[in-house]
Amino acid sequence: MKQLNVRSVAHIAAPEDVRIRPYGVTDRERLVRMSGRLSGASLYTRFFSGTPRIPDYYVATMDRLDHWDREALVALADGEMVGIAEYVRDVRVPCRAELAVLVADPWQRRGLGSRLVGYLTQLAARRGITEFGADVILGNRDALLFVRHGWPAARSRTEEGAAHFHLPLPPPRPAARS
Repeated sequence: MKQLNVRSVAHIAAPEDVRIRPYGVTDRERLVRMSGRLSGASLYTRFFSGTPRIPDYYVATMDRLDHWDREALVALADGEMVGIAEYVRDVRVPCRAELAVLVADPWQRRGLGSRLVGYLTQLAARRGITEFGADVILGNRDALLFVRHGWPAARSRTEEGAAHFHLPLPPPRPAARS
């Protein structure tokens, strides 16, 4: 398993210096380079398999986002991708979407994943999504704590070493009046 050498990682900006925006056509190479800031454990907990880098199929999938049924937000620090959160709408149940998050190791436990999910939740709710589904490997303690903190009433079912959650989204907030 790849061990991330934190000393080889460039200066880490403060969380407030991170820019969050939708994944765009120029982000492919940033996503590929993000692999260098991910440990084998981080890759395993996101992709549920041992992989030395972000898989090529995933990079290709990101090139086909429609920004409605499949959306992704990225976090950029100093022009490099340090996090990505996405949802994929369920074609059978259009008010549901699967949620996935990946944050570079030096940025974990700094609130970046929470910020990404918060913005993604707002977008999804405005697009008619009322619930996220999320699969979390049982050994991913940080992700399990994140779910428990954000959705204290959420229940899961365990299957094949992962917990599957149903996470209700808050209703969209009405636009502020001037």
